[in-house]
Amino acid sequence: MTYRISRRTRVLGAGIGAGMLVPLVAAAAPAVAATPPQVSCTSANAGLATKLQRDITAALANRTGTVAVGLYDRSTKTTCTLRNSTAYDSASVVKVTVLATLLWDAKKHNRLLTQRESDLAKAMITKSDNAATSTLWSQLGLTKIKGFLAAAGMTQTKPGADGYWGLTQITVRDEQKLLGLTTVANSVLSDNARAYILKLMGQVISSQRWGTPVGAPAGVTVHVKNGWLSRATHGWRVHSVGTFKGGGHDYTMTVLTQDNSTMDYGINTIQAVAKVIHKDLAAS
Repeated sequence: MTYRISRRTRVLGAGIGAGMLVPLVAAAAPAVAATPPQVSCTSANAGLATKLQRDITAALANRTGTVAVGLYDRSTKTTCTLRNSTAYDSASVVKVTVLATLLWDAKKHNRLLTQRESDLAKAMITKSDNAATSTLWSQLGLTKIKGFLAAAGMTQTKPGADGYWGLTQITVRDEQKLLGLTTVANSVLSDNARAYILKLMGQVISSQRWGTPVGAPAGVTVHVKNGWLSRATHGWRVHSVGTFKGGGHDYTMTVLTQDNSTMDYGINTIQAVAKVIHKDLAAS
C-alpha cells in the first residue's frame, strides 16, 4: 500500500508521544524469538563481571524480541555489552543527540541558546515533544548533525532522511559514547552543555521515567531519555538510555529493543535488565 502524505505530516508526524511515525504504523508483527543472548562483561572487579553477565543473561532468557545492552561503570571500570553494533530505529532516544548537536554548534559560534531554543529543548527532552524536535532538527540540518556525530566519534549513527528523525539508526556503542560525553569533561561538549543536558534528562516527566531508572537505589541521581515506535516490520521498538551516579558508582546504561509485541512488553524487558544491573552494582 502506498501512503500519500504531505511534507508537514511527514515531518511533524515523526511521532506521537515519542517518535511513532504515524504514516508507517501498522499492526505489530508477531514477536520473534530471540537468539540466546551472548552478554560480555569485563571489570576491575572480576566477580562483578561474572555476576552481571550471568544476571543480564538470565533476565533475558525468557524474553522474545531483539535486545541490545550497554553498561559502563566508571567507578569499577565495568563494561557489559550485548549486540553492541546492531542498528535500531532511534525513536525519541535521538533527541539527546539533537540537543547535544544544538549545544555543540552554539559553542562553535561562541553563543548562548536563545530563549526559543531553550524552550524547544526543554519540551523535547522533558516531555518528548515531537514538534519541538522537528523544529530543532530542521534548524540544525543534516550537515550540523553529521558534524556533531563525527566530532563525538559516533560513526555508527546514521541520521534519518527527509525529516524522519525517529528513523535515525543508532547502536548501543554510539549511545554509550554520547552518554559518556555528557558525564565526563571532554573537548566536544562544554561543562555547561553537559550540565544542561543532564539537567533536562533529570526533569523528564514522571510518566516517561520508566526503563533504565527502574531499580536504581535510593540516593542515586538519575537522568533518562526513552523512545518508543511501532512500524509494520519489527513491531515495537522500545529504548531507554540513562546515567546514574551515587552509592560509590558512576554509570551509564543503554537498552535498545525491537520485535516487541506491545510497548509494555518492551518496557518490561528493559526494566528486567535494569533491575539486575542496579542490584549487582549496588552490592559490589
